[in-house]
Amino acid sequence: MSRPEAQLSLIRNLRRFEEYMKTDKNLALSLFALRVTVALVMLVWNLEKFINPQHAAKVFESFYRLGGLGSGVMYAIGAVEMIIVAAFLGGFMKRYSYGMVLALHAISTFSSYKQYLAPFEGPNILFFAAWPMLAACLALYLLRDRDIMLTVDS
Repeated sequence: MSRPEAQLSLIRNLRRFEEYMKTDKNLALSLFALRVTVALVMLVWNLEKFINPQHAAKVFESFYRLGGLGSGVMYAIGAVEMIIVAAFLGGFMKRYSYGMVLALHAISTFSSYKQYLAPFEGPNILFFAAWPMLAACLALYLLRDRDIMLTVDS
């Protein structure tokens, strides 16, 4: 390879590397945005267990067929979920925290199957927002090793 060809090859490789680094930064920022917004939704849903445990118990009865849960049980479930969401938000123990968030949201999404069968009755159409969030949870789990922006486990 002549010197000009080698220089041209080096320039091409540098451009590819620059493009790769730009793509990697965009991916990191995208995964960070997904993680923060999923954590925000999970946090708000979880706060209900502390603010209005009676309503949370009714949700568990209606959607998960777990009746008779009192406020104490809701507080305990809320505390465990709060730890999971905090670990998820911080990118701590990604395999487990991202996996648990994915599992919790999948259970929530699939347990609402009746609402998907009648999308135009009452507020049922709002339940469809769970599907893109489930996809975001799956993407975060599958790409957890590439989610490096502001995480404990980089």
